[in-house]
Amino acid sequence: QVQLVEFGGGLVQDGGSLRLSCVVNGRILSSDVMGWYRQAPGKERELVARHQMGVARYADFVKGRFTISRDQGKNTVYLQMNNLKTEDTAVYYCNMKRRNSDYWGQGTQATVSS
Repeated sequence: QVQLVEFGGGLVQDGGSLRLSCVVNGRILSSDVMGWYRQAPGKERELVARHQMGVARYADFVKGRFTISRDQGKNTVYLQMNNLKTEDTAVYYCNMKRRNSDYWGQGTQATVSS
């Protein structure tokens, strides 16, 4: 069974940075689509960034501030978040799409204070 575990959330001030990590309990295949989503209180879960076959794509609201990357040797996917804003406060979830299956981590809280 595939398991994903996120690390790296925390409390940071407006304009600060956080790096989230998602560790997979097995190999990340080159065909796997790895993504980061977030869910703020009272809102639906939304896609933040996705990495597929060497190509990264971002939601408009994080372009130029966030970077997704993957280290297949370490079975880890990262989300570097710079210039954070209060509206980035949310629980961040790691996601893997493999063939017809979806796998999720438990989430990690990122809070940005003004």
